[in-house]
Amino acid sequence: MNAPALYECRIRHVRHGPVANDFTYSSYLWLVDLDAMPRLPGPLRTLAGFRAADHFTGDEGSIRAGVERFLAERGVSVGDGRILMLTAARVFGYVFNPLTVYWCHDADDRPVCVIAEVHNTYGQRHAYLLFPDAEGRARTAKDFYVSPFLPVEGGVYQMRLPEPGERLSLAVRLDVPGAAPFVASVHGVRSAGTAAGLVRMAARHPLAPWAVAARIRRQGVGLFLRGLRVVPRGGEANLRRR
Repeated sequence: MNAPALYECRIRHVRHGPVANDFTYSSYLWLVDLDAMPRLPGPLRTLAGFRAADHFTGDEGSIRAGVERFLAERGVSVGDGRILMLTAARVFGYVFNPLTVYWCHDADDRPVCVIAEVHNTYGQRHAYLLFPDAEGRARTAKDFYVSPFLPVEGGVYQMRLPEPGERLSLAVRLDVPGAAPFVASVHGVRSAGTAAGLVRMAARHPLAPWAVAARIRRQGVGLFLRGLRVVPRGGEANLRRR
């Protein structure tokens, strides 16, 4: 089992056109083993909540059970293998997770698959099952509405999601026919997921989930005011629980 870890991150969104935008902000993420979740003193639990209701269908008894059900419905099993989750935690009862990533291993600790769970600002989420190469690279069609400025139809994600070590380095590129690519990246440095570590992160990034959600929405308003056209939502697959 892996001890919980924290990553202080720089998150960057680059939009090349038709309205160019380069947006970078800082925050922090947890990397946890779903069989060894963080155990924090009572007062600090309000700064790091992990709920099954925040992931997948939201109606399983644990996050691991949600992962296993998602995999079983797609004919994949990891038995009692290790599952690592990179995510933002609830802070004072609120969470916003643009991307949660799960690295799934078999009983011999060999990598089996990766799940990329995407959350949008409309309270919806959708998970992609990936089978990356040795470098953590995978490709999948887009079938979930995220940005109000990017269509679902025809979109293809190019993802690079290597399992984190001392450093975290993830990238997601969206290619849409007739448009310049959109690229998001996350880079961070590992520290111990202890009570003291959490206090330091919370002090550096107060009310992190609210701050992330507010920054993303503010960028959206700015892009709209600069003339970027809104793409209406369609009948994409989604999960509405939060």
